[in-house]
Amino acid sequence: MKIRTWVAACALTFVALPAFAGEILVSAAASLTNAFKELATQYESAHPGTKVLTTFGASDVVLRQITEGAPADIFASADQKAMDKAVEAKAVDPATRVNFVRNEVVLVVPADNPRGIASLDDLKKSDVTRIALGNPASVPVGRYTQAALEKAGAWDAVKAREILGQNVRQVLSYVERGEVDAGFVFATDAAIMKDKVKVIQTVDTPTPVVYPIALVQRDGRAPEAADFLKFLMSDDGQAVLARYGFAKP
Repeated sequence: MKIRTWVAACALTFVALPAFAGEILVSAAASLTNAFKELATQYESAHPGTKVLTTFGASDVVLRQITEGAPADIFASADQKAMDKAVEAKAVDPATRVNFVRNEVVLVVPADNPRGIASLDDLKKSDVTRIALGNPASVPVGRYTQAALEKAGAWDAVKAREILGQNVRQVLSYVERGEVDAGFVFATDAAIMKDKVKVIQTVDTPTPVVYPIALVQRDGRAPEAADFLKFLMSDDGQAVLARYGFAKP
């Protein structure tokens, strides 16, 4: 089955609009989409007159947009490498950097699992020809996946069958639509499609899957951004994140 070409769905959701008073601009990893939309709604309800505008995509792509001038007040990454790049580029205030949630990488297959995949070892079978993962060059889940598979001795087999996604949600969609035999996504992403994809196993990553967040370093940053970041770290904010499967770091 031919992989369908994505345009809007796999591109970064980004509109270069100026920020206005009472607006908090949050740029975040794609895996945070559902949780952050609810967090934004809750914050707006508690702070009448304030709008939380969200942008989601692969962490490296989101960061590139910020460094190229896209307005943002908060950057949330799915791995430390992307945040390290943000610090090096002076795109964020390092004093505000904090780890705020933890996740896991899982091997998933379409719900009907036509190849009968039951473990990482089954990815080496001759009838398994398409395996989706995030592009390690720009997508944190891809970096975690590559490191885990190298540790498990399965990277070469997967590399020979790889279908690269431009963010974790694209990988999830490939699996959900049955366009690949298997894929690697975050556990929280698999949870939102539990009727369409089946989790085969949790993958042991050499580096814990911990997400950092920080305030963007820019003139005109929304003064409310620091308060929104505090809300994310509060018991109420963490409760929302927990409902979407994220754990405390």
